[in-house]
Amino acid sequence: MSANPLVSIIIPTYNREDKLSEAINSAISQTYKNIQIIVIDDGSVDSTRELVSAYPEIEYYWQKNQGQAAARNSGLKKAKGSIIASLDSDDIWFPDFLKLCVEKLENEQLDFVFANWEQEAKVGNSWSFLDNDPYLKPYFRKINGHWINLDNEELRDLYVKACPSPSSSVVMRKSSIVSGWDEGIRIGDDWCLYLEMILSNSTCRAAFTLERLWKKRIDEINIYDGRKWSEVLEFLYIADLKIKMEKFQHLLRKNELSQMQKRYMASLIELSKHKLIRDLNIPNSIGLLKQSFSISVPYTLRTIPHIFMTGIDRKVRLLTDKLKKKQ
Repeated sequence: MSANPLVSIIIPTYNREDKLSEAINSAISQTYKNIQIIVIDDGSVDSTRELVSAYPEIEYYWQKNQGQAAARNSGLKKAKGSIIASLDSDDIWFPDFLKLCVEKLENEQLDFVFANWEQEAKVGNSWSFLDNDPYLKPYFRKINGHWINLDNEELRDLYVKACPSPSSSVVMRKSSIVSGWDEGIRIGDDWCLYLEMILSNSTCRAAFTLERLWKKRIDEINIYDGRKWSEVLEFLYIADLKIKMEKFQHLLRKNELSQMQKRYMASLIELSKHKLIRDLNIPNSIGLLKQSFSISVPYTLRTIPHIFMTGIDRKVRLLTDKLKKKQ
């Protein structure tokens, strides 16, 4: 164990000249100083190159646009550190982010750690994201010195269901990365990477803190937050999930694969509802339902009324809230 290991910071970016400087400055301003900062420009056509040239301490590489996963993998190939952190170019780390994360990672020889964040809101004040995460709440009782440790069984249960750790929140051991970020994934390339680490290594251990150590900013071009819910369903919970089920089928237990399949079918049904009601695209809607029926007829039949009634209930509550505000 090194007392002061080199941390390679990968910053993938694409046409982010308006926010990139703040991300870079937040990396440079870390109280933990043994760092390598790598900016991978994924084909930007704005002033990104000129902007980064003002930082002589940064390694800058341009590549033809290939997507965020490919940019991260390019950065990983250039990384010299034994510890990897990937900072999205629209996010900001608070000064002690690396210090606290590396300290926890090294002291307990964990595979990765992740930190809570301040979530920017489109309307209103920012808020503490992980405090309200339903998948993490069962583990809050285990808190010890600001951190909560998770063993491999807990990690499997958690990451099969959800990904509570976006890229900018994670500091991980390079040797724990199995094959890098999957370049076929549209949104959840980070989720796929962590799941591969967890499923491939029965001794994989991690920890998270509820202390807010960074800030997530949002706008219309965020990979996840900037998308419509229908797009999130189509890419993250249908296309990406299908890739993960096929990729990890040999590593997943029967109940874990079943959980993924149910989420996949529920997403197909919800997107079918959207195509029918919002887009009036009946053929597309029917096609999505057929995909769900092809996996499980009983589950699809049980889930269709639940999803449609949930949508109706949500509309009624929104309408009621609007009427109350007018009174």
